[in-house]
Amino acid sequence: MEPPPRPSDGPIFSSSPAFGTPAHPILPAAQRRPLAPPAFRPASNNVAAPILPILLPPPTLRPLAFRVFTKKHNLTLHGSALQALATFIGKQCGSGWREEGTGEKVLDEVAKLWKAEGGKVIVEESVQLKRLLKTLEGSMVGGRVGAVKSKSTVSRQSSFAFGSDSDGRPGLESRENSFGLSKLDVEEPGKDEEEEEASKDPRAWIKVVSAFAQPRLHYDVDKKHFLPASTKASFFPSPAEKTAVSRERYNVIYQRLLRNEAFQAPSYSARRPDSMAQQFYKITPIANLLGRGGSQHLLLGMLVVAPTGMLALNDPTGSITLDLQHAQSMQGEESVFFCPGMIILVEGQYEEDWAGAGSSGLGNVDGVGGTIGGRFLGFNVSGPPAEKRNVSLGIDLKPGDLGGGFGWTDFLGLGSERAVGHRMRRLEQKLLDPSSHNACSEPRRKMVILGEVTLDQPSTLSALRQVLQRYSSSNDEPPMTFVLIGNFTSNAAMANAGTGSIEYKELFNELASVLSDFLPLLRTGTWIFVPGDNDPWASSFSAGASALVPRDGIPDILTSRIKRAFANAKTELGAPAAQKDSPDGEAIWTSNPTRLSLFGPAHEMAIFRDDASSRFRRNAIRIGQATRQNRTDTPLENGETQNGEADQAMPGALPTTEADPVPVETDSSMPDVPAQPSAAGDDHATAQAKKLILSFLPQSTLSPFPATIRPTHWSLNSALSMYPLPHALVLADADAEPFTLTFEGCHVINPGRLVSGSGRRKVVRWAEYDCWTKRGMVREDFVAI
Repeated sequence: MEPPPRPSDGPIFSSSPAFGTPAHPILPAAQRRPLAPPAFRPASNNVAAPILPILLPPPTLRPLAFRVFTKKHNLTLHGSALQALATFIGKQCGSGWREEGTGEKVLDEVAKLWKAEGGKVIVEESVQLKRLLKTLEGSMVGGRVGAVKSKSTVSRQSSFAFGSDSDGRPGLESRENSFGLSKLDVEEPGKDEEEEEASKDPRAWIKVVSAFAQPRLHYDVDKKHFLPASTKASFFPSPAEKTAVSRERYNVIYQRLLRNEAFQAPSYSARRPDSMAQQFYKITPIANLLGRGGSQHLLLGMLVVAPTGMLALNDPTGSITLDLQHAQSMQGEESVFFCPGMIILVEGQYEEDWAGAGSSGLGNVDGVGGTIGGRFLGFNVSGPPAEKRNVSLGIDLKPGDLGGGFGWTDFLGLGSERAVGHRMRRLEQKLLDPSSHNACSEPRRKMVILGEVTLDQPSTLSALRQVLQRYSSSNDEPPMTFVLIGNFTSNAAMANAGTGSIEYKELFNELASVLSDFLPLLRTGTWIFVPGDNDPWASSFSAGASALVPRDGIPDILTSRIKRAFANAKTELGAPAAQKDSPDGEAIWTSNPTRLSLFGPAHEMAIFRDDASSRFRRNAIRIGQATRQNRTDTPLENGETQNGEADQAMPGALPTTEADPVPVETDSSMPDVPAQPSAAGDDHATAQAKKLILSFLPQSTLSPFPATIRPTHWSLNSALSMYPLPHALVLADADAEPFTLTFEGCHVINPGRLVSGSGRRKVVRWAEYDCWTKRGMVREDFVAI
């Protein structure tokens, strides 16, 4: 029998019955072909494993994003930004975003880069976020954040100085060791100063923010921070927004009041003599008065007129009837207005009425959230003390002071104080400080403010020509900004008052002919026009009454000749040789009110045209009728200049005795402005100006009146907010005498009427504001008609 053949001797048939394919013989190792490389190479230490993208739902990522952005970095993540981050993490990190912790590192890196660029507190899906994600995408290696090799596309304008903060904490680099930011090639701000300051004209840094372009923010009581509004602005908002306006004002003033020294309880209870005992005040909610009849309390609420015709005080917990027959003002006799709609402090005694509020015939509205039965006898009434801007922002505080901590909030959409404030102030000093100015002996830092420019009066055009001639022929640098404030007509336009659309347009045509005689001022200046209640289109519906605020600017169809005058100035004069980099002159028709920003948050000015003094006088209530006695009025302040350049300190909230002297604080950060020449009636005019300011600024709003007295747009309440206080406020009140006052660091200017007096020799008055010292003065001249 023959042995079976070996594999090399012949073909071996397959054992499968379905195939008759012979098996190929196994070749020796020397004759074998090299094996093809595998399609997938296993991961090693030097080569990252490929990431399989996944679809990550935003709700799954929300808890982790909340912990990183909100708890760790004090940022609020919008829904659109959460969707973009979930898509990015699912694509770049894959399924290991949770187990390996790569998703948390990406979120932490995005939050650090967002704060480094000076982003807002609210992180939204924007061009800035897309740019950050694109930068991180180039540094992702194996689902993890690696080093960025290419130069970052971070904008120079949106970056900020990485130095130490003003509150003594270390800078960003030492406080946050960002794994990706430390490897980004971000240029220091000091290296870019020469490029940024190529334009020696500070007018290039002027930004006019209309009331309709200002960010809409609301104060969140739970988070104790300002958040963007969740709904869009509308001229027909829901009724809930009307109540939200009053609640917003109360919450802002309440949180501001708790930082005042008079309302801070001592942290220890050591026994002291009675003369050294520290006294503090505690605010009692109105609902807590129930069952506490005969006790004394301090209430904070809004003064209103109840449906029964009596005065009442409202707060978020309830309402109570007020009896102010025995009350007296803490600021002094006839020194403050108290009107319905204002938020006030009332100290007094509660008298309980067991019959309840329902006995008044108003229905069952008693108890918590309704009208508290009984009445509150007020003994002392005061407005809430105001708060300086640096305290509200939490910057440059004295040891032991409590700040608001809103330095990271961007109230105007031009950058927050913490992000770009230090850099802008350094640039402001470079361009406006005369000691550091190299191009000329006197930098351009003047701002001319003209109020009540009624163009239908022949004397107004003559006075305006005289003012412009003064600045055109002066050897000093021309003003960089002219602010013309309405009313631009004496009667309501387009309201059957004799001034139609054609007549109103002719008024600006005459103004354009006057401005055309001063082309250099048009070529090198920024002209801002703020309307009044008599200007269209609002005058068509109000007919001269109080129009809705905020209101939009004058329509372009009525001001075309003014724009043509600026175009002619640019064509005829061209760019001066010494100011080739300066911006062209322009005319800006803005809203009422409006905000004027110079160097971002370093200098903020609010401009508002309103006859507030006459409105206060018409609606003010009288207090203390039962105890009123005939006595001479005491002066509001002592040792002040006639032009009010000393900083007027608000009297302390509810002082212990009436004999306590009222301190006068001087503003040492800015040089003093020379006092104006004294004239007859200056003392009375200054007292009335102080009374207006002490009633106006502590309310933290431009309209401390109910909607029946001064109608407002509920959705645009942020444009009327005065918190934090601006550096300067132009309160154009035609019914008040011109004045300049500084109160709690806010310089208030009233230019008054441009032309006043009677007869052939009239007085021309306007305000001149120094943008470096942040102080103004009233100028006066005579014009012969």
